[in-house]
Amino acid sequence: MDYRQLGASGLKVPALSFGCGTFGGEGPLFSAWGDTDVAQAKRLVDICLEAGVTLFDTADVYSSGASEAILGEALEGRRNQALISTKLGLPLGDGPLQAGTSRLRLIAGVEAALKRLRTDRIDLLQLHAFDAATPVEEVLSALDALMRAGKLLYVGASNFSGWQLMKSLAAADRHGWPRYVAHQVYYSLVGRDYEWELMSLGLDQKVGAMVWSPLGWGRLTGKLRRGQPLPAGSRLHESADFGPPVDDERLYAIVDVLDALAEETGKSVPQIALNWLLRRPSVSSVIIGARNEEQLRQNLGAVGWSLTPEQVARLDGASAVTPAYPHYPYWREGGFRQINPPPV
Repeated sequence: MDYRQLGASGLKVPALSFGCGTFGGEGPLFSAWGDTDVAQAKRLVDICLEAGVTLFDTADVYSSGASEAILGEALEGRRNQALISTKLGLPLGDGPLQAGTSRLRLIAGVEAALKRLRTDRIDLLQLHAFDAATPVEEVLSALDALMRAGKLLYVGASNFSGWQLMKSLAAADRHGWPRYVAHQVYYSLVGRDYEWELMSLGLDQKVGAMVWSPLGWGRLTGKLRRGQPLPAGSRLHESADFGPPVDDERLYAIVDVLDALAEETGKSVPQIALNWLLRRPSVSSVIIGARNEEQLRQNLGAVGWSLTPEQVARLDGASAVTPAYPHYPYWREGGFRQINPPPV
């Protein structure tokens, strides 16, 4: 397994990490993702550790805390072999104290997560969303206190816009508080919006990307084909409306190229889609998920080889879209690229 520096920190993380959203299976969204219990989780953790996948990502909102609890039990006795990444900030209920990243919510949320995870520290805590109702100074000072107490080792963000992330980084620099070293983002062949601004920001500010849903919310598994219905076992039947929208014709054009490359390389469609992501600038780790051992071993096959530059170019072309404003003016003319070259 390749290990990469996480942003500007000294922490090295595996190129592939494991997402624990399938642990627990509680609620309409997470029951569609999977219902991995403790025994199954222990087996998946075994396989990950054997392959060098040492970073496990979860969140308090995943199955209402059950994901964290199952991960904690699965890591019992081998906590020091693993890195735990968790997230908080999304609503856990309807009450005013059950959402956001206020000082009260952060301190209480971290304490609750530590208990569920059966650990004395969280290696990487990421804020699950930007809380516009709480001053960034309050957020960062609370994170600083938790880090000084040894309960958090590194901090990051998730699903922030460019200005939200930059405002937080500037405040951290101004007050000497911990900087976000990671940004957990949606990025895939069918979802390249990350490239327009957040990738350049990450490169400039040395914030490493941790990629969620690298297979486009299950659309790049190799099971979807033009003119064919969704396979019976696809989670898209229940979860499509929860995830990022994708234009069907663009999806099928990308799948056509993935199919051709699968025939050329002998690799599977998801392995090729993941390998493409691993080559992208600013990406520190790609979070893979699996409902069973077969899916996990399939995804682990994305490392140890590389697409050729020509194959990458074909995928780039099939998945390309016009950048959003203000990134697209003069793009087609080419002159703008000379003063604002793309990071890819």
